[in-house]
Amino acid sequence: MGIFEGIFLGILQGLTEFLPVSSSGHLVIAQDFLGVKEPGITFEVMVHFGTLLSVIWVFGSDLIRIITRFAKEKAERHFAFMLVLGTIPTGFMGLFFADVFKRFYESTIMVGFMLLVTGGIVYLMNTIVPGTKKEGSVTPADSLIVSFAQGMAIIPGISRSGSTITAALWRGMDRETAVKFSFLVSIPVIFGAAVMEMRHLSSSQFVGLTSGVIFGTIAAFVSGILAIKVFIHLLKTGRFKYFAYYCWIAGSLTIILKVSGL
Repeated sequence: MGIFEGIFLGILQGLTEFLPVSSSGHLVIAQDFLGVKEPGITFEVMVHFGTLLSVIWVFGSDLIRIITRFAKEKAERHFAFMLVLGTIPTGFMGLFFADVFKRFYESTIMVGFMLLVTGGIVYLMNTIVPGTKKEGSVTPADSLIVSFAQGMAIIPGISRSGSTITAALWRGMDRETAVKFSFLVSIPVIFGAAVMEMRHLSSSQFVGLTSGVIFGTIAAFVSGILAIKVFIHLLKTGRFKYFAYYCWIAGSLTIILKVSGL
């Protein structure tokens, strides 16, 4: 993989990982229509590592606060336990329904329909009036529902960030708490995805990191930070409807092109 190809794919991964448009859905469509090949296990592991660092970079102060105050403050312990609880349904869905979810990767037209669903989710997110729940008042039911939404986003075409934040707002969290919960609970999920992919490194004849992989990882890290910050800004200003329009257009075009045989 060349440097420029690595940078391009890294930027694509970083942006679509956190903006509500589904990174996996775009990969399936790009592979089908544009002939873009999967970059390989090594690259996938490293860009996941890059996007993981993006979340830690943006929300590092919150992680430090939760860890350092865990033993002293009840509210911090409560929020930490809710984050842990919020990983369980996603983990179970990924482990036990992986084969079911993989079937969606074989159907580009199904990805198109899932993008239409994501458009509806994102539009709904733009219309929900935020609640008043903060970190200390998140309930186990809130955590489980957000985690279930995150698990469903394993399906290509369904946005993880869009689904989880919509679920969090629907459960009455305020915007700040919804964003923090969504992105912090993504850390173990992204880490888990990287670990799952690392199992295949030995069979992929891994011999070291190429310049393309290194620059792609850096690009994923930088673009991931940008995407998270843009996401937060747009959520505050209530302008997510444009992403809904984009998902509807992209999904419709994908379906039309596949049905017409193009």
